[in-house]
Amino acid sequence: MLEHSVAPVLYQELTAVNGKKIAVATLNSEKSLNALSLPMVESLLPQMLQWKADPQVALVVLQGAGDKAFCAGGDIRDLYQAMKDQPGTYQPYVEDFFTKEYRLDYLIHTFDKPVLVWGNGIVMGGGLGLMAGASHRVVTASSRIAMPEMAIGLYPDVGASWFLNRMPAGCGLFLGLTGASINAADARFIGLADVFICHEQKAELLDKLLTVNWGNTVALNHQKLSDVLRAQEEGCRTQMPLSQIRLHQDAISRLPGQADLAGVMAAIDAMQGEDKWLLKAKDSLRYGSPITAHIVYRLLQLGQSLILADSFRLELGLSVQCAKLGEFQEGVRALLIDKDLQPKWQYPDVSAVPQAVIDELFRSPWSAGQHPLQDLGKLEN
Repeated sequence: MLEHSVAPVLYQELTAVNGKKIAVATLNSEKSLNALSLPMVESLLPQMLQWKADPQVALVVLQGAGDKAFCAGGDIRDLYQAMKDQPGTYQPYVEDFFTKEYRLDYLIHTFDKPVLVWGNGIVMGGGLGLMAGASHRVVTASSRIAMPEMAIGLYPDVGASWFLNRMPAGCGLFLGLTGASINAADARFIGLADVFICHEQKAELLDKLLTVNWGNTVALNHQKLSDVLRAQEEGCRTQMPLSQIRLHQDAISRLPGQADLAGVMAAIDAMQGEDKWLLKAKDSLRYGSPITAHIVYRLLQLGQSLILADSFRLELGLSVQCAKLGEFQEGVRALLIDKDLQPKWQYPDVSAVPQAVIDELFRSPWSAGQHPLQDLGKLEN
């Protein structure tokens, strides 16, 4: 029986009226909700660099196949297998996956040309890593955005130490610890999205982009794209959902004032309200890994003073160390493999986690000059 390989990412170059090109990349794994695999990353990295260098390409569009998700996160089953096969050891596959993923995320953050991400449906974990750094981030009525790594014993990575720190007071801490899912209005409020457009208008929007006389300067094309998106947004605003974060912002904004992690978690648990969104966030906080909670708390403190490239370097070390520890493997097993929802975390609560365990996770696995991302940010200009 012949096996037909499916391209992990589909590429198109659409020609606008004046000959400039709109480059479109489609994550092509609808069945997995476009979970971000290593082949996807390895395909996107060189293609994005090629488009960046091509003077005929005016902008790039990133989207997911189907109508359910842009990208539901990293495809971590192969990571799980690597951790399971040799638990407690350094895994080259783990380093390779995260190194290439973070390079792609950083490239999007620093891409000079406009990058439009169509954040329809589920946008989680690795999917948010692709979206967060884009210049023009579109959300729709069905957008569901989250960094749910607490539930699998990892931590919010893909640049979250950077973008969670740039939200309104307390929001990054709350979302990192609870993994709460947010909607389009929330994303606009906390700065993770730029425009709200009805999903059914995507084809119409792409057609309009082809009628634009794209310029020869990056700044001009950024402005032209912004103008088209703002005009398209006008007719969609009545479909914008209510922001749950804004509803609870008073309590969330007080979280950074707590003395320690235990105080923050107690404050979240004591937040007033019986709405399903808040109750689910509290349940997720209780379910999550105590080790991950410590990572989130320290990561956001350290991330306040880091430049973007250093954020990704810090996260790569953390991710490699987390894969060795075993908590990540157990979290994936309980949620995605056996699906028993009964993770056997290494510690019962945050007060039981030794500081030495967290210190070791934040220790770089590489000696000076050997970091796989040491060149990040030094090849620009």
